[in-house]
Order: sequence, then structure tokens, then C-alpha cells
Amino acid sequence: MLEKIFSLTKKHTNVKTEIIAGLTTFLAMAYILAVNPGMLAVTGMPQEAVFFATAVSAGLASILMGVLANYPVSLAPGMGVNALFTYTVVLTYGYSWEAALATVFVSGLLFVVISVTGIRKMIINAIPKNMKLAIGAGIGFFIAFIGFINGGIVVDNASTLVSLGNFKDPVVLLAIFGILVTIVLMAKNINGSVFIGIIITTVVGIIMRALGLEGISAPLPALPTGFMSVNLDFSTVGAFARGFKDMIAQPTLPLVLFSFLFVDFFDTAGTLVAVGNNIGLVNENGEMENVEKALLSDSIGTVVGAALGTSTVTSFVESGSGVAAGGRTGLTAVTTGVCFLLSVFFYPILSVITSAATAPALIIVGVLMAQQLKEIDWPDFTTAVPAFLTVIIMILGYSISDGIAFGFIAYTVSKLAAGRHKEIQPIVYVLDFIFVAYFLL
Repeated sequence: MLEKIFSLTKKHTNVKTEIIAGLTTFLAMAYILAVNPGMLAVTGMPQEAVFFATAVSAGLASILMGVLANYPVSLAPGMGVNALFTYTVVLTYGYSWEAALATVFVSGLLFVVISVTGIRKMIINAIPKNMKLAIGAGIGFFIAFIGFINGGIVVDNASTLVSLGNFKDPVVLLAIFGILVTIVLMAKNINGSVFIGIIITTVVGIIMRALGLEGISAPLPALPTGFMSVNLDFSTVGAFARGFKDMIAQPTLPLVLFSFLFVDFFDTAGTLVAVGNNIGLVNENGEMENVEKALLSDSIGTVVGAALGTSTVTSFVESGSGVAAGGRTGLTAVTTGVCFLLSVFFYPILSVITSAATAPALIIVGVLMAQQLKEIDWPDFTTAVPAFLTVIIMILGYSISDGIAFGFIAYTVSKLAAGRHKEIQPIVYVLDFIFVAYFLL
């Protein structure tokens, strides 16, 4: 049955590898179960309900992606867009959280429409091949940067913006230990190296905690005290009637809808392109295999997530960790999805795995994804400039979508300046206009 659904033999993989890859992706993404409820609770939303919505929407959307599109890409409420939801839409523009959820719901429906009509597929396939490679490599650097931050290896600095962290801090030492272990495992070509690295680092972290070392925040493992580990609050159900009424009364509604659409669209596009390049889903013409089903899965995930009570659900760049562990098919995403659904019952145990344990996985994945840079036509200046800006803005601007926007604008300008306008597809001009409007607004 699994062979028929996921074409395991054709993709040169097996059930064991796919399950390990799915577990690896889940462990790299599990931080969202703690981060998202804490962030959305600032708006007044009940934290327990947001946790439930986060886990269930991530589970359902990931399973749908795996079964429908056969992509090893998992989904969850996105970082960045949840900050947009909380700090801009609710706290700055004055939307109620119900109205903000209604807006996310509408943006999801719009995504479904443009996915079914093929507009999203057309835009993604219009991205030049060298830009696809730059986006993939840029996301590699981006998630490695997240890993360095999560491990405390890189910290903010008032004078230099960023600097190295305190190497005497046990958390930093644990993250460095995890990086070294994972490097050794990868160098020896051991299957599931990234996953094994997370497990070894977690065990060492538990031992350090048991020895009373300060700074290691992971508690010792504990079983849930009841059948359900959280008190579920379904207050979001029935809130949409009030939410839609409040949403329509907002003069900033077009801007908010556009922002949700923009960020989710290009975060998703970037992730799919990066993963697709890594596992051979992009053909010689630069088109992605089965991409319309992947985009539809992502769109439905946003609609379901909003209905359950969370901000935009999107494809996660951390899916690259599962690909690095050998994931090649949708069985990887299904495994991750099942783990998210089970997390509703076993959240206390999941809290053992800290960001210091998953940081090495993100960093190593960054190394693997950055290798796409070698395929870019660097001697061609009109290619080098947009590729470079795409990568550097993703990191320094801490935004995948902003990096893509800068890259596209630079691509058009450089091609026009070189008199090579015939290389620019018409839809790229439309995207440039949208990007410029996005930055100005």
C-alpha cells in the first residue's frame, strides 16, 4: 500500500528511511508547539487552545501534503507570519484576535482559488533556474542562522548587531557538542545522522540537567498525568461570526490580506523550491513536479489552521532536515504529521528536546542546502547580483520573502541594463510591481 501511494522504489528510498526522516523533521519543527501558543497568547487567545490548534493543524496539513503531493515537506503555523498576526494586525492595527483569524481564513481561501486555477504554479515555474538555486541556498543559510541563534552560539549585540555567545554557557556547549557529533556521523555517511545527532545531544542534555548544571532548561522525562496533557479550550469555534464582522469594518483590510498572502506565498515558494532542488523535483526546464498539489495542500492547511484557531499554516524550511536524513517522499511528511497529532497527548515528554538539541540539525542542513550555490552561473553578473542579494537579504533581513523580493527586483534591473529583456518572463514584471508595492506599503 505504501509503495503504491508514495512510489518508494522509484524514489530510491524505503519505509525505515522515510520514518526516520519524518521523525527528524518533527524534532526540528517541534519548537513551534511551544513558541506559537506563547506568541498568539499575547493577543488574548487562550494558550491551551492555540497549542491544540498548532498541533492538529500541523498534523493534518503535513499528512495532506504527503498523501496528495507526495512531497517530504511538512507544515505548521509559520514563524514570522505569527509575529505579523500578533504585533501588526492585532496590536498595531487594532483587530480583535477573532477578526485576525477571520482574515487568515479568507487569505487561505484566496490561496485555494489561485492554487486551483494554476496561478501559483505559473508564478513558481516562472522563477528563473538560477534564482531557484539562490533561493534554496539562501534558505540553507537562513535556517543555519536560526540554528546558531537557537543554540546561543550567535547572540544580538548593540554595537555589531550580532556576535558570538558565551562559550561557557552549558546550553552553548551542548549545541556545539551536538554540531560536532553530527559532523562526525555525517562524515562517516551513517544513515539518519541528523536524527541520531538530535537523540545523542538530547540524552547528554538530560544528563547535564540531572547533574545540576545551570542553563540546561530541559526537564527530565515525564509521562502525561491524564489522558489529555492539556485542558482544551474550543473558544475559537463559533468566533468567526464576530470575527468576520470586525474584519470587514477595518480600513486596513486590503493591506492585511495582501501581507498574509505575500508572506505565505513566497515563504512557501522558497521552501518548495529549496526542497525540490535537493531531491530532484525540478526538471531541466526549471518546472517542479506535482507542484500544484503541493500548493493546494499548503492552502488548505491555512484554512484548516484558521478554523481551528491559529495563524497562517505554511511549509516549513526545517523540512530540509528530514531530506538530509534521507526523506524523499510524502511518507516523511505523513510521519511528521502523525507525530504532531500524537503530541497533543505527549507534550510533557516533547519538552525534553530543547532548541540546543535541534540547533545542530538546522546548521548541518544549512551546509547541505548551501551546496546549491555551485550550480549558479556566477561569471554572469546579471545572474550573480540577484543571487547574492537573495541570499544576503534572507539572512540579514531575517526574512525568506524579503530576500526573494530583493532578488527578483535586482534580476529585472540587471537584465534590462544588459539589454537582455527577452530573458525576462512577463509575469516577473508583475511580481516586481507587487514587491515594490509591498516595500513601499
